[in-house]
Amino acid sequence: MERKAFGIFFLLFIVLVSQVTIPQAEARVCQSQSHGYRGPCLRNHNCALVCRNEGFSGGRCRGFRRRCFCTKLC
Repeated sequence: MERKAFGIFFLLFIVLVSQVTIPQAEARVCQSQSHGYRGPCLRNHNCALVCRNEGFSGGRCRGFRRRCFCTKLC
């Protein structure tokens, strides 16, 4: 029973250590203010739709003045 518990503990340890030590690759995200969005940006979904029509991958509402900023991977 002790060998079985030790084996399970060892396998869990290997899985946890491998998740911590593998660096995750993250791409940079470039942002640009939308040229086609008009008015205050209230919903991220609407902003993302306009940005996709402008050739970006998505968009979000940002800032105090609630402007639509388009995003894409650099």
